[in-house]
Amino acid sequence: MRPVLSLCLNLALVWASAAPQTACRLRERFHLNGMYRKGDVVLGGLFEVHFLTVFPELSFTSEPEQPRCERLDFPGFQAAQTMIFAIEEINKNPDLLPNITLGFHLYDNCVKLGVAFRAATALVSGTEESFSDLGCTGSPPVLGIVGDPGSTHSIAISSVLGLFRVPMVSYFATCSCLSDRQRYPSFFRTIPSDAFQVRAMAQILQRYGWRWVGLLFSDDDYGVHAAQSFHQEVSRFGCVAFSEMLPRDNDQTEVRRIVGVIHRSTARVVTVFSTEAYLLPLAKEIALQNLTGRQWIASEAWATSTILLTTEMLPFLGGTLGIAIRRGDIPGLLDFLLRLRPDFDPDNNMVNMFWEEIFSCRFKDSPGRVCTGQENLEGTESAYSDVSALRHSYNVYKAVYALAHALHNLLGCKPGTGPFPGNSCAKLHTLQPWQLVHYLQIVNFTTSFGDQVSFDKNGDALAIYDVMNWQRAADGTIRAVTVGVFDESAPPGQELLLEERNIFWNFESHDPPRSICSEPCPPGTRRAIRKGEPVCCFDCLPCADGDISNQTDSSECYSALLGYIGLLAAISFLLAFLARNLPDNFNEAKFITFSMLIFCAVWISFVPAYVSSPGKYSDAVEIFAILASSFGLLGAIFAPKCCIILLHPEKNTKKALMGRDAPKK
Repeated sequence: MRPVLSLCLNLALVWASAAPQTACRLRERFHLNGMYRKGDVVLGGLFEVHFLTVFPELSFTSEPEQPRCERLDFPGFQAAQTMIFAIEEINKNPDLLPNITLGFHLYDNCVKLGVAFRAATALVSGTEESFSDLGCTGSPPVLGIVGDPGSTHSIAISSVLGLFRVPMVSYFATCSCLSDRQRYPSFFRTIPSDAFQVRAMAQILQRYGWRWVGLLFSDDDYGVHAAQSFHQEVSRFGCVAFSEMLPRDNDQTEVRRIVGVIHRSTARVVTVFSTEAYLLPLAKEIALQNLTGRQWIASEAWATSTILLTTEMLPFLGGTLGIAIRRGDIPGLLDFLLRLRPDFDPDNNMVNMFWEEIFSCRFKDSPGRVCTGQENLEGTESAYSDVSALRHSYNVYKAVYALAHALHNLLGCKPGTGPFPGNSCAKLHTLQPWQLVHYLQIVNFTTSFGDQVSFDKNGDALAIYDVMNWQRAADGTIRAVTVGVFDESAPPGQELLLEERNIFWNFESHDPPRSICSEPCPPGTRRAIRKGEPVCCFDCLPCADGDISNQTDSSECYSALLGYIGLLAAISFLLAFLARNLPDNFNEAKFITFSMLIFCAVWISFVPAYVSSPGKYSDAVEIFAILASSFGLLGAIFAPKCCIILLHPEKNTKKALMGRDAPKK
């Protein structure tokens, strides 16, 4: 709550109008890892450049120390550099934002919500200790933010930024809850929502008949919301054998318990919605216990994880099928990444931290190798310089261009034709973030890779995924290979396309596994649900004498006698109807016709009435149908005879029954 209040206070101080000679002052300046460059318009960025945050001991007898970030993440740093590359590319493009120079202010969130909130505060309120006496007017320090990659972070930050309509374009936050426009009015993303990812996974499960699956999910907003959607989707065709939450604090006792659940379960397919950080302890425990014989289904958060794609994990995670965000190509990015050099500006300390990590040296006086700054990145091999399958970085690239195109359209507005009050247009020196949100909603362009970028009414991107398969490469390493695609915009039934011949199955048979709780019931039997177990688990019971079932997996046996009686009733009605015009000496036909009409009408109406009647009322409906059909037969066939015997005995003669009466004169 404190970061939220601090952010609101800082925003109020910066953006609220002030009287002349009044200066705005920041309460505190956070010391964050970042990169900065001035520009006419500055874009902010939030990236996961470090895996771990170390918080100091707090005594409050002196000024508290700032948290420290450790364990640099090379793919995260590549994503941050991709934003800088996109901005430099835009600045060189004479057709996009001419005469406007874009700047950037990037921060490392260190995979910690508190740090991410501090970074968001610094972005929207500025880093200057105080402002001049010109007052707190004009444009804010940043007009839009690229990030945050985490769903939990994006939910918290955009809840506050949404109050001020600051546009936030995430490249990796997939929680379906972020599609709520009432709660997150200025949130956009270049990655599809989890709702589409769950549909893609469900179609893979249905393709191979996997109706009995396990579920693992991380203890965060990403995992919890994805698990809820997954339960709803799977309930349409199958069941979830077990559902376990991966602990956030790396509790080894809990991790071992979860591995035991997987081992004891009869489900051979396990779906995992989790990030690398949550899944890594589980993967290590799986390898330790030698748990094999499982087909893993990976969410986009770890489907292409370089941390898990190791030869040590091949016996356990090999053959994994995963949903990955769309791969793209960015011409010139590799050369840009390799030209990076150290920067000793305190606002750009992130570059030096990367340099020390990749070359295992230090710029400051410390034991060990000293960095010269002249080291060559071309001789290194890491995820930082791997541009063979750009996914996260490609989404960053699209996010920057989405903001640039929206700003270009905003500044290209002609006076008198604008969307704002009085058909006015926005001006650069007084530009407000909410004005940029309007143009982001209608942005539409195509990247150099040929992908269309636009947002729907919820701020979501078009849903297109690559289907990945973890395979052993020729050099012995394990790689994620594209074996299919899922396109939500394709015609129904054609969304999922798989190259099944190219899929590697990590089983002795080299075939897809079977994952069902109970074998289908053959004809002549019916399903009997096991008490206290999901509907996918059942026993097959033989039909009783006189009952039949002629379909596989029949839930009921049907009485053969009832079918026989129904057949006789239909034949009797047909013959009586055909004989209705015979001479009077065979005048029983019309009575049989009426009796069969009543009989058939009662039993035809019985079916929907019986099905829709709850509980004990269904028995009452059946009793009524039996009595109604019986009295129909009595009334139509025997009632006329009783009437003749009792009321008209003179007609109870052979002549009256077999012949015609004399015609009346």
